[in-house]
Amino acid sequence: MKVLCVGYRDWAKEIYKNLKKNKKNIFYLHGKKQGLIKKIKKTSPEIILFYGWSWMIKSSIYKNYKCLMLHPSKLPKFRGGSPIQNQIIRGVKSSAVTIFKINEVLDGGDIYFQKKLSLSGSLDEIFNRIISLGTEGSLKILNKRNIKIKKQNHRIATFYRRRKPEESEITLKEIKKKSAEYIHNKIRMLDDPYPNAFIKIKNKKIFIKKHIIK
Repeated sequence: MKVLCVGYRDWAKEIYKNLKKNKKNIFYLHGKKQGLIKKIKKTSPEIILFYGWSWMIKSSIYKNYKCLMLHPSKLPKFRGGSPIQNQIIRGVKSSAVTIFKINEVLDGGDIYFQKKLSLSGSLDEIFNRIISLGTEGSLKILNKRNIKIKKQNHRIATFYRRRKPEESEITLKEIKKKSAEYIHNKIRMLDDPYPNAFIKIKNKKIFIKKHIIK
């Protein structure tokens, strides 16, 4: 089985490294939008893994190849962009790592793997859990071990757009009206590699990366 691994996020690359260690199959890595179709045609993969990928995938790709994507939410909840941030800022503590088949519905394809993911702690801790669960689920799928494919219930789906860098600002209104836990969550969900939380003082931005809540 030839697998093409696509993605640029560090956590996705770590999953792919783990797969290479555990599988004898040849894996290829492509991290750019440009040249993707050419790479697909050149490698002729049986499966394409889109982990840590931010762009829309053309129908000519997912209709001609088996394409799987990893999404860090309990689909069909929290479809769309910035799933980690959109969950944390809303106080979600228990989520999931979901691997699903790509189709014409954004984040709406059949689920091949879904397992509980804690959103507590730092982003690094969350990423490490995603790496562990993503590796586990991917190996289970690639080894065809007791896979129970489940269709998503579109009627209960929720969708959130990708957050913009300017939304990383902690405003005076938030400081006055939001809880300490809300501010804490906003700061920790925006650690590197995301646009860090900041406050504005006159024309200056003060970025906040580390903090303590008591």
